[in-house]
Amino acid sequence: MSQATELAAAAGSTDPRVGLRAVRALRRLLERLEVVQVDNARRQGWSWQEIADALEVSRQAVHKKHAGRPAVGSSWEA
Repeated sequence: MSQATELAAAAGSTDPRVGLRAVRALRRLLERLEVVQVDNARRQGWSWQEIADALEVSRQAVHKKHAGRPAVGSSWEA
């Protein structure tokens, strides 16, 4: 079972401590995945507008969040 699958299962726990810890971990994983995929898109020549459309956010929001930060490697694993 993958880490993401285990976290998703834990997020449905009836124990709030377990569930909320899993939600926090899933948020962190999601953030890392977004960074990797935005970097992949930029390396492939995508515009900020194309990335924003794919994420269903404004161009300004995605640019503010990701422009100017150092690019990460192509692997999302920490």
